[in-house]
Amino acid sequence: MSKRKQHSPEFKAKVALAALKGEQAVAELASRFGVHPTMIHSWKRALLEWASGVLERGGAKKPEIDEEHVKEL
Repeated sequence: MSKRKQHSPEFKAKVALAALKGEQAVAELASRFGVHPTMIHSWKRALLEWASGVLERGGAKKPEIDEEHVKEL
């Protein structure tokens, strides 16, 4: 049995940006980068969702920190 591949965030961004450019079909990108086309679609969708959040007025929101939970740790 083989383990699933763990791709770095940089690799995912590179593949998603290539998909956004639209110069190659997703099937061609999948063959080129050695990943399944479904993964490319999900990374592309995640990139678009994240990018829209960053460009909202006020920028990305920082996660709230629960001080009591931090003290417990």
